[in-house]
Amino acid sequence: MSRAEVKRCPWAGSDPLYVAYHDEEWGVPKSDARALFEKLVLEGFQAGLAWITILRKREEAMVRYGPRKVTNLLNDAGIVRHRGKIEAAISNVRAFLELESGPGFSQFLWSFVEGRPKQHRYQSMLEIPAETPKSRVLAKALKDRGFRFSGPTALRAFMQSVGMVNDHLTSCYRHAACAKLARTQPLPRGSMLRG
Repeated sequence: MSRAEVKRCPWAGSDPLYVAYHDEEWGVPKSDARALFEKLVLEGFQAGLAWITILRKREEAMVRYGPRKVTNLLNDAGIVRHRGKIEAAISNVRAFLELESGPGFSQFLWSFVEGRPKQHRYQSMLEIPAETPKSRVLAKALKDRGFRFSGPTALRAFMQSVGMVNDHLTSCYRHAACAKLARTQPLPRGSMLRG
């Protein structure tokens, strides 16, 4: 069966970039702290935009920038030019580094799902919630630690993209593959204080 003939989640559409993202990344459990942080930043930038816009711009480098660099970025037509999002990404680096020096960013995030991806069995896109109690709790915990542009809807999308929840539709060929990865891929385990 060719790549075009397989059954996918409807949101993947036909754009090759979207299809590749759906088939290779979305819903795959990730435990690498830097990969998780990158995805969190991308989800923050996505707020109010189409995800395809972010996918096309995702190769932008993340570093600590000062006010002059922020001004330069706001004038760069090749990126998402939103002062609040740019400044949030920069301040989120600081919050990320602080969490990394403590319990660890990956362990912190995965503790919200008890270290194991949650397997859902949605049959329709209409069944998938935009936010959940877990995404609200995680959003508050990140906000309490200094993260910005990480509300419950963005955090729900983040949880889906990094495989904390398997929200591929049951009719999608990736549902079973991501469920298998959830059982076999090593992820942060153990309890930790989130308060």
